[in-house]
Amino acid sequence: MADYLYLITPFIAWLVAGVSKFIINSIRAKQLAFGLIGYGGLPSNHSAIVSSMAMLIALLHGIDSAAFGVALTLAFIVMLDANSLRRQVGKHATLINQLNKAQNSVQLRERIGHSRIEIGAGILVGVLVAYILVALSV
Repeated sequence: MADYLYLITPFIAWLVAGVSKFIINSIRAKQLAFGLIGYGGLPSNHSAIVSSMAMLIALLHGIDSAAFGVALTLAFIVMLDANSLRRQVGKHATLINQLNKAQNSVQLRERIGHSRIEIGAGILVGVLVAYILVALSV
């Protein structure tokens, strides 16, 4: 069993999701989108990271292992947070920014959370990265 996969799989999933998000945002903005790097957007980096680890554990140890149960639980918590709590924070930032406009205050980042499609794309990236890395390590 390739122990190094536990280290590199989430990193590669994060890298693939981040590069994909940068390319997608740059195409949408019709310029290099360095200002859009961070939370929010398609695909979800957080979802890619946690789903890559859950998939890796499922492939190497099976879905009946305790480690897979823990990884799946963590993945659900991260994805629920990305979809609900962080989106609410973004809505609050929008309202605060409207209040701050009159005072010319610093504007808060409004795009923080993820839609279900963005989370689903992150899951897809994570699953594919884990699958490909396991297939290449055999």
